[in-house]
Amino acid sequence: MPQDAPSFVHLHCHTHYSLLDGANRIDELVGRAKELNQPAVAITDHGNMFGVVEFYSAAKKAGVKPILGLEAYIAPGDRRLREMVVGVGGTKESNYHLLLLAMNNAGYRNLLKLSSLAYREGFYYKPRIDRETLEAHSEG
Repeated sequence: MPQDAPSFVHLHCHTHYSLLDGANRIDELVGRAKELNQPAVAITDHGNMFGVVEFYSAAKKAGVKPILGLEAYIAPGDRRLREMVVGVGGTKESNYHLLLLAMNNAGYRNLLKLSSLAYREGFYYKPRIDRETLEAHSEG
């Protein structure tokens, strides 16, 4: 890559912790980012933060900036309601996706809180949060 070329950073990567959706092994993902001279890489697993410690350690060791994220499942209404709603095209939906990235340590702590609340209070087919929960834990 030429010196003056803008660098590229993947901000939406799923690892093997995104069950049935991700195949990236963390060490291979970080290694490939390093090989391509990417200054940073993000993981945004579906509904969970299970791989963040492993990812953070591997990225720091490789000299790649780790960006911690979560692809959250958003309930169409209250996270505690267990019902489907009619979505686009007449299909029934129980959640929508929203990509969340931590800007700092407060953001990381809030992502952990959102993920935990999604499993404890919002689980309906998937671990879900709602707008109220997101607003309460949006700092960072």
